Amino acid sequence: MKVALRTIAVVSAAVFALSACSSDDGPEKSLTLKLGDQVKGLQVLAEASGAFEDTSYGIEWAQFQGAAPLFEAVKAGSVDTGYAAEVPTLQAISAGVPVKSIVGLQAEGNGNVIIAQGDSEVNSIADLKGKTVTVSSAKGSIAEYLLVRALEDAGLKYSDVTVQYLLPTDAQAAFVSGNIDVWATFGIFGATGLSRGGKLLVDGTEGRTTGIGLLSATDTALADPAKKEALRDVVARLDKAVTWAQENPDEWAEAIAKANNTPLDTAKILVDQGTRSTTALTPDVIAQIQAVADTMNGVGLLQPNVDVAATSVTDLYPTQ
Repeated sequence: MKVALRTIAVVSAAVFALSACSSDDGPEKSLTLKLGDQVKGLQVLAEASGAFEDTSYGIEWAQFQGAAPLFEAVKAGSVDTGYAAEVPTLQAISAGVPVKSIVGLQAEGNGNVIIAQGDSEVNSIADLKGKTVTVSSAKGSIAEYLLVRALEDAGLKYSDVTVQYLLPTDAQAAFVSGNIDVWATFGIFGATGLSRGGKLLVDGTEGRTTGIGLLSATDTALADPAKKEALRDVVARLDKAVTWAQENPDEWAEAIAKANNTPLDTAKILVDQGTRSTTALTPDVIAQIQAVADTMNGVGLLQPNVDVAATSVTDLYPTQ
């Protein structure tokens, strides 16, 4: 059967520490899913679209500043799912986090950026040789993958630059104050850096990144028949929320702005950057992600490598 692709605008990255709230104020339910999120991207979409109302199970949202702390919570069993770009998801799996990907979120990649100070002598990726690049948020992030690919395109090696890691909020403060010159980042953080005088060196379009985000679930949750069925329902409801986001971009931007205390103009940029499609983990999608894993493994940033097909669940996406 043909797989439907639906458009979605999701914020990539996060600024919140762990917190939880229920999506249902009615009677207590016998089953609760704890959904790990970043920047309230999925939570705001779920609440603004209304697609997650009247579930037969309870939902608690847990918010994190970035993928690294999110997957620490996944590893600890504090949440049932994780939502992140494909690279940090691969990094988590490589590190032994017991999680499998269950659905893809397709973006164009323009939310992933490498930027420099407006008055920097660095005007292109080719100018980075011998320079220091700050990467958010940790080793093996989507921002680092963009750096690897951009350097390759410019004829440079990964070893031609010095990389330092900072969480997005810390890096944003350092960039705005002029304490770092070049920054590889994503989402609201990149948009803020550009709005504060930064210049774009390159983004993740034109094949430099896949633009694929992943919703993953823990092995424990997938092994529980009741939770697995609830996860199937989550994927279907996310697909409905995606349709709402496509049809109501202004309302979606307003919801993002309110949830993140962000100017509406910035939220609209995030909607444009984050336009996505939900997609099943088809052989083609798996092959794209495997190519990313192989690239990161080749430069020593994903050890050991990940068998993407073996760590994907392909039967939870709704068919048409």
